[in-house]
Amino acid sequence: MTDPDDSPTDDDFSTADSDPDETPTVTCQRCDQTWDLAREFDQLGAGNHAVEQFALDHKRHTGHFPDEIRTWRAACRNCPEEAERLASDAVTRWAETHARHTRHEVEIRHARSDETTLVTAD
Repeated sequence: MTDPDDSPTDDDFSTADSDPDETPTVTCQRCDQTWDLAREFDQLGAGNHAVEQFALDHKRHTGHFPDEIRTWRAACRNCPEEAERLASDAVTRWAETHARHTRHEVEIRHARSDETTLVTAD
């Protein structure tokens, strides 16, 4: 997948299914909270990216993503470096860069499955 603006697509992360006519909501069991994203959706103009933007803000402020968000994760097999991203191309870019600079193998865990991809420094 190649998005020139590095925006995740619907296949990159998962949220709970909702009626497109309803305002999205996000829950987090760790925070014991549910948020209505009407403000993000309407007033802030986030539109289709409201859930994504809220998830990124939540992670930045709490250190974890809300429920139902599935991220792509890359972990180096040789050192403690790792990355977590909403978009597959973003985590792949990180993994390829890390492998190229360190000559380490990096394992990518997919957002919606148990599938993994191994990135090597060819």
